[in-house]
Amino acid sequence: MDSDADVGSAPPEERNPLPAAVPAPQVRMADPAWRPSERARTLWAINAALLWVPVVVAQVVWTAIDPRLTVWHVAAAVATAVLAALHIILVPQWRYRVHRWEISDTAVYTRSGWFIQERRIAPISRIQTVDTERGPIDRWLGLATVTVTTASSAGAVEITALDAAVADETVARLTEIAGRDGVDAT
Repeated sequence: MDSDADVGSAPPEERNPLPAAVPAPQVRMADPAWRPSERARTLWAINAALLWVPVVVAQVVWTAIDPRLTVWHVAAAVATAVLAALHIILVPQWRYRVHRWEISDTAVYTRSGWFIQERRIAPISRIQTVDTERGPIDRWLGLATVTVTTASSAGAVEITALDAAVADETVARLTEIAGRDGVDAT
């Protein structure tokens, strides 16, 4: 009994037989180094412009249905033109400044977004599939998106707007790296 009482009253250094925890090394998370293709801005500008087509069509229909409200039609057209121009010009520039990607022997790193930015790191050991996607506008511009599906509930990692040749090289490299250890990521 005396030994239990002694342990309870002993200074904390003497009660803990384990050595003091070694502080974890400071890890600096560098941003991914590679940008999408230069043509990414054109792709994003075209996609932004396509979003404004229904708005313009709705305004034309509105003008045809009720041509008496000229002041309102002009105000709506000016507002649409200003907002569309800002969206089509500024958003692709901003996205190009933000989007980055990189592949190492251990992980795939991406940073994306324009208003809400997301940073993803997917360990190579978690890769399940690597896909390439080329929509009509992507094909016209010679671009592709690489989708890396992982064993993660967060979903796939996308590397958007790559030159088609770079996308093909990226898929080949990821497939080679992921297949080295022969471990199934499921």
